[in-house]
Amino acid sequence: MTTSVKPPTWFWVVSVIAFLWNLVGVFNYLNQAFNQQAILETLDQAQREAFEGIPAWATAAFAIAVFSGTIASIGLLVRKKWAKPLFIISLIAAVAQFIHWLFISNAVEAFGPSTYAMPVIIIVIGLYLISFSKKGIQKGWLK
Repeated sequence: MTTSVKPPTWFWVVSVIAFLWNLVGVFNYLNQAFNQQAILETLDQAQREAFEGIPAWATAAFAIAVFSGTIASIGLLVRKKWAKPLFIISLIAAVAQFIHWLFISNAVEAFGPSTYAMPVIIIVIGLYLISFSKKGIQKGWLK
Protein backbone atom coordinates (compact mmCIF):
# COMPACT_ATOMS: atom_id res chain seq x y z
CA MET A 1 0.00 0.00 0.00
CA THR A 2 1.40 3.37 -0.99
CA THR A 3 0.48 6.53 0.79
CA SER A 4 0.42 9.83 -0.97
CA VAL A 5 1.72 12.92 0.77
CA LYS A 6 -0.67 15.77 0.15
CA PRO A 7 1.11 18.98 -0.88
CA PRO A 8 0.23 22.19 0.94
CA THR A 9 -1.91 24.85 -0.71
CA TRP A 10 1.13 27.04 -1.46
CA PHE A 11 2.53 24.18 -3.60
CA TRP A 12 -0.49 24.51 -5.89
CA VAL A 13 -0.26 28.29 -5.94
CA VAL A 14 3.42 28.18 -6.96
CA SER A 15 2.71 25.44 -9.53
CA VAL A 16 -0.08 27.44 -11.18
CA ILE A 17 2.06 30.60 -11.22
CA ALA A 18 4.95 28.59 -12.73
CA PHE A 19 2.62 27.28 -15.43
CA LEU A 20 1.30 30.76 -16.25
CA TRP A 21 4.86 32.19 -16.25
CA ASN A 22 5.98 29.55 -18.74
CA LEU A 23 2.90 30.08 -20.91
CA VAL A 24 3.94 33.74 -21.20
CA GLY A 25 7.31 32.46 -22.43
CA VAL A 26 5.61 30.27 -25.02
CA PHE A 27 3.52 33.24 -26.15
CA ASN A 28 6.66 35.37 -26.49
CA TYR A 29 8.42 32.66 -28.48
CA LEU A 30 5.46 32.19 -30.82
CA ASN A 31 5.12 35.95 -31.24
CA GLN A 32 8.81 36.23 -32.13
CA ALA A 33 8.64 33.26 -34.48
CA PHE A 34 5.45 34.16 -36.33
CA ASN A 35 5.17 37.93 -36.02
CA GLN A 36 8.67 39.03 -37.01
CA GLN A 37 7.66 41.69 -39.51
CA ALA A 38 5.46 43.52 -37.01
CA ILE A 39 8.22 43.38 -34.41
CA LEU A 40 10.84 44.66 -36.85
CA GLU A 41 8.66 47.64 -37.76
CA THR A 42 8.77 48.85 -34.14
CA LEU A 43 12.58 48.75 -33.85
CA ASP A 44 15.24 51.30 -34.74
CA GLN A 45 18.10 50.26 -37.03
CA ALA A 46 20.50 49.01 -34.30
CA GLN A 47 17.73 47.04 -32.57
CA ARG A 48 16.60 45.62 -35.89
CA GLU A 49 20.13 44.39 -36.65
CA ALA A 50 20.38 42.73 -33.23
CA PHE A 51 16.99 41.05 -33.70
CA GLU A 52 17.70 39.94 -37.26
CA GLY A 53 21.12 38.61 -36.19
CA ILE A 54 19.70 35.98 -33.85
CA PRO A 55 21.08 32.64 -35.10
CA ALA A 56 18.97 29.51 -35.45
CA TRP A 57 20.66 27.85 -32.46
CA ALA A 58 19.64 30.74 -30.17
CA THR A 59 16.07 30.60 -31.46
CA ALA A 60 16.08 26.83 -30.87
CA ALA A 61 17.38 27.40 -27.33
CA PHE A 62 14.51 29.85 -26.75
CA ALA A 63 12.00 27.24 -27.94
CA ILE A 64 13.55 24.49 -25.81
CA ALA A 65 13.59 26.77 -22.77
CA VAL A 66 9.95 27.81 -22.92
CA PHE A 67 8.43 24.51 -24.01
CA SER A 68 10.40 22.35 -21.56
CA GLY A 69 9.56 24.85 -18.79
CA THR A 70 5.87 24.66 -19.67
CA ILE A 71 5.90 20.86 -19.73
CA ALA A 72 7.81 20.87 -16.42
CA SER A 73 5.13 23.12 -14.94
CA ILE A 74 2.48 20.67 -16.10
CA GLY A 75 4.59 18.02 -14.35
CA LEU A 76 4.25 19.97 -11.12
CA LEU A 77 0.50 20.20 -11.56
CA VAL A 78 0.21 16.44 -12.06
CA ARG A 79 2.77 15.86 -9.27
CA LYS A 80 5.48 14.12 -11.32
CA LYS A 81 9.16 14.19 -10.40
CA TRP A 82 10.19 14.41 -14.06
CA ALA A 83 9.41 18.11 -13.70
CA LYS A 84 12.85 18.70 -12.16
CA PRO A 85 15.01 17.51 -15.10
CA LEU A 86 12.78 19.46 -17.49
CA PHE A 87 13.27 22.62 -15.41
CA ILE A 88 17.03 21.99 -15.58
CA ILE A 89 16.87 21.62 -19.38
CA SER A 90 14.78 24.80 -19.56
CA LEU A 91 17.32 26.78 -17.54
CA ILE A 92 20.31 25.49 -19.52
CA ALA A 93 18.59 26.40 -22.80
CA ALA A 94 17.66 29.85 -21.47
CA VAL A 95 21.25 30.50 -20.39
CA ALA A 96 22.50 29.45 -23.85
CA GLN A 97 20.08 31.89 -25.46
CA PHE A 98 21.11 34.68 -23.08
CA ILE A 99 24.81 34.09 -23.76
CA HIS A 100 24.16 34.98 -27.37
CA TRP A 101 21.80 37.86 -26.64
CA LEU A 102 23.94 39.52 -23.96
CA PHE A 103 27.53 38.67 -24.89
CA ILE A 104 27.74 37.76 -28.58
CA SER A 105 25.20 40.06 -30.23
CA ASN A 106 25.04 43.83 -30.00
CA ALA A 107 21.73 43.68 -28.10
CA VAL A 108 22.99 45.52 -25.03
CA GLU A 109 24.29 48.39 -27.15
CA ALA A 110 21.08 48.46 -29.19
CA PHE A 111 18.53 48.12 -26.38
CA GLY A 112 20.50 49.56 -23.45
CA PRO A 113 21.49 48.20 -20.04
CA SER A 114 17.90 47.22 -19.22
CA THR A 115 18.56 44.30 -21.59
CA TYR A 116 20.09 42.49 -18.59
CA ALA A 117 16.93 42.68 -16.47
CA MET A 118 14.77 39.95 -18.00
CA PRO A 119 17.56 37.36 -18.32
CA VAL A 120 18.43 37.86 -14.64
CA ILE A 121 14.77 37.49 -13.62
CA ILE A 122 14.38 34.36 -15.77
CA ILE A 123 17.53 32.75 -14.36
CA VAL A 124 16.46 33.47 -10.76
CA ILE A 125 12.99 32.03 -11.40
CA GLY A 126 14.52 29.03 -13.19
CA LEU A 127 16.80 28.30 -10.23
CA TYR A 128 13.86 28.66 -7.89
CA LEU A 129 11.71 26.22 -9.91
CA ILE A 130 14.52 23.64 -9.90
CA SER A 131 14.83 24.04 -6.13
CA PHE A 132 11.04 23.93 -5.72
CA SER A 133 10.73 20.71 -7.70
CA LYS A 134 13.66 19.19 -5.75
CA LYS A 135 11.86 20.04 -2.50
CA GLY A 136 8.66 18.53 -3.92
CA ILE A 137 10.51 15.28 -4.60
CA GLN A 138 12.10 15.26 -1.13
CA LYS A 139 8.76 15.93 0.58
CA GLY A 140 7.02 13.24 -1.45
CA TRP A 141 4.73 15.69 -3.23
CA LEU A 142 6.13 14.62 -6.60
CA LYS A 143 6.23 10.93 -7.52
